[in-house]
Amino acid sequence: MSEPTAPPVLLTGTTGYVGGYLLESLRAAGRPVRCITRRPRALARYEGDGVEVVEADVMDREAIVRAMTGAKTAVYLVHSMARLSGYRELDRQLASSFASAAKAAGITRIVYLGGLGSGKELSTHLASRHEVGRVLGETGVPVVELRASVVLGPGSLAWEMVRALVDRLPAMVTPRWVDTPTQPIALHDVIAYLRAAIDAPPEVEGTFEIGGGDVVSYGQIMREYARRRGIRRAMIRVPVLTPYLSSLWLGLVTPAHAHVGRELVAGLRTPTVVTDDRARRVFPDVRPMGLADAIERALDREDLEFAEMRWEEALRIADRDGSYGGVRYGSRLVDSRSVDVAAPPADAFAPIRRIGGRRGWYYADALWRLRGALDVAVGGVGMRRGRADPEVLAPGDELDWWRVESFEPDHLLRLRAEMKVPGRAWLQFEVTPREGGSRITQTAIFDPVGLVGNAYWYALWPLHQVVFGGLIRKLGEAAERP
Repeated sequence: MSEPTAPPVLLTGTTGYVGGYLLESLRAAGRPVRCITRRPRALARYEGDGVEVVEADVMDREAIVRAMTGAKTAVYLVHSMARLSGYRELDRQLASSFASAAKAAGITRIVYLGGLGSGKELSTHLASRHEVGRVLGETGVPVVELRASVVLGPGSLAWEMVRALVDRLPAMVTPRWVDTPTQPIALHDVIAYLRAAIDAPPEVEGTFEIGGGDVVSYGQIMREYARRRGIRRAMIRVPVLTPYLSSLWLGLVTPAHAHVGRELVAGLRTPTVVTDDRARRVFPDVRPMGLADAIERALDREDLEFAEMRWEEALRIADRDGSYGGVRYGSRLVDSRSVDVAAPPADAFAPIRRIGGRRGWYYADALWRLRGALDVAVGGVGMRRGRADPEVLAPGDELDWWRVESFEPDHLLRLRAEMKVPGRAWLQFEVTPREGGSRITQTAIFDPVGLVGNAYWYALWPLHQVVFGGLIRKLGEAAERP
C-alpha cells in the first residue's frame, strides 16, 4: 500500500525574489507546492514534478479558498509597496482577505515574512509590515511571523541598491542613516528560517526576530561589498540629507524608483536589530552567517544564476533598448548574437571546441594578438599560453588569456577572462538543435567595476561590434564546411 501524498505547501509571492528562491528550495526537497499568482506564465517552467500553478488574485476570496483546498500551510509573501500611494491600506485589505480565506479553507498555519524595527516612530513601510502580521492572525489561524532586516541576496531591493551605489559612485555623499545599526541576513538563511517555520511542530507560532551573525551599519555593508569587489569608495558625511533628497539621489543611481527609495530611506533611520533570541532557540538548526559570508554567497549565487542563463530567452526580458553599449542585465553588460546553421549540433560545435591556440580565433587574429600584447605590457597573461590540446577542452584548462569555466560536449563552452580588465569578463558559446540544423549563440559578458569599468566597455564597443560580429559569422561558416 503506497504512502499518502503530503499536502501541498501553498505559496504566494512566488514571482518575487524570496518566493522564487523558496519555491526552488521546496521543489528541490521534493515537497509538493501549490503557487497562487496573477501571472501564471511567469511560473510555467516550474509546473509539473510536484509544482502546481493556480491563477488567482489574493483579493478574490472565493478563488483563494478554492486554491487553498487540501493545503495545511500557507506562506504569505505579498507586498504592494511598488504602488505610488495607498499601499498600506491595500496591504491591510490583501492580508485580511487572505486570512479569511485561510480560515474558511482549513489552513492550520500561515507563515509570513515581515520586517524588524520597533518604537513609536516607525516608517510607514515598517509599520505596514507589522500591521500585516497582526491582520493575518485576526481570524484565529496560527501565524508564524518572521521579522527580518536587510536581506542580502540577488533580487533584494536593498542588495540591488547597495550594489548600484558602490559600483557606480567612486565617492558618496552620505546622510546620517548610513550609521544606523542593522542586522543584515543572507537570503540563504531567510529561506532556511522559512523552511523551518513551515515544518515546525503545531505548537510553534508567534513573532520571531531573525538576523545574521553581525550587527553593522549600512555604511559598513557598503564598505564590505566594495572590499569583496576589490574597489575603494569614499564616503563623505553630511549632517542633513532629507528622506526626499535621499530618495531622489537613490533614484538617479540605483534601480529603486524615487517613491520607493523615499519609503526605504524613511525606514533606514530606524535600528533593525534582533532583540529577542527566540528564533535561535526555537529553530536551532538555522545558524545565520555573518556579513562577509552573506555578501560572498550573494555574489556567488549571482554568478551561478548568470552562468545558467539561457540568453535566447533571458534577453527578451532584459533592459534592451537598442542604445549604444548593448544590453544591461543587472550590473552586467551583455553582447549576445546568434546564427542558424544547416549542421547538426556536433558539427556546429566542432569549430567552437577548436578555438584559440595555434588555430586562432577565426576572425581578426591580428586584433586578438594586439590585445594580447597590450595585456602582457601591463603584467597580464596575454595570448602566449595557447591551449594544451588542439581538439579537447575541459573545465580548468588554459586557453590563451581565458580559463575554461564550463564545457559540455556539443553544447556549451564558457570562458572566463584572465587578462587585465577593470571588472570580470566571460565569453560563452552555446549550440542548440533546431529544425534543419542548429543555432550557435555567442555571448560576451562584462561585469564592470566602477566608472573605469563602464568606460572600458563603452570605449571598446565599436571594436566589439567588428570582432564579435565577425567571429560568430566565421563560426557559422566553419560549421557548415564539409
